[in-house]
Amino acid sequence: MARDFTLNEYKRLLATLGNAGYRFLAFEDYLSGEIVQPSRFVILRHDIDKWASRAIDVARIEKEFDARASYYFRVVPESNQPNIMRQIVDMGFELGYHYEDMSICHGDAETAKAHFERWLGYFREFYPVRTICMHGAPQSKWDSRTLWKMFNYRDWGIIGEPYFDVDFSSIFYLTDTGRRWDGHKVSVRDKIPVYQEQWVSKGWVYHTTQDIIGAARSGALPKRIMMTTHPQRWHDTVLPWIYEYGRQQMVNAVKKHIIAKR
Repeated sequence: MARDFTLNEYKRLLATLGNAGYRFLAFEDYLSGEIVQPSRFVILRHDIDKWASRAIDVARIEKEFDARASYYFRVVPESNQPNIMRQIVDMGFELGYHYEDMSICHGDAETAKAHFERWLGYFREFYPVRTICMHGAPQSKWDSRTLWKMFNYRDWGIIGEPYFDVDFSSIFYLTDTGRRWDGHKVSVRDKIPVYQEQWVSKGWVYHTTQDIIGAARSGALPKRIMMTTHPQRWHDTVLPWIYEYGRQQMVNAVKKHIIAKR
């Protein structure tokens, strides 16, 4: 069996989706109303949690398919790499802020607000950021989305945040969290619990990338999708692939423990 979560497999996935009539959108494309939404589309979202250079490999593949996508960068050094961000923008992709301000500021909302404002301004030096996306920070007890119970991100000219501004009653969510496509059981925050049971009842459960490819070919895949990947997971070279596989197994075990305690 071929290895999953390789760049070659990602290329096969995009090729299959394209052949099945899906158009690839950035999140700001979906929200802005500046384009007519096609009948079949995939909002491509990439969370750059670490190893920012991996984003370039994914972006190069997407350029081959004339795809648009959104890349969300954190403030931490392993993600916040100015040279990488400039390349992503130069290639025509959306750049957004992968915020975790409440986690970083230990739940202090006023400090988190100032932190958000500062770093949003920083990322806007690279791109006119219009969308943001929460970083799950599974080992933190603070969910950074709670900042918006006290403040409104639209006051900073933000037009959307995926967990608040996507109608998941009509858009199916796929994420490679847990290094699998059915990882909602090992995900602390990157999941849509309100609709997950409905999707399972419809058979919209995919474990491998090949499962998604097969569903797209058969016409069984939902027509409107948001798909999140973490480029750090996708390797063609064997040793990095093995390292990421092993590391993720340990991370999943920790997440299961965190979820059990909550």
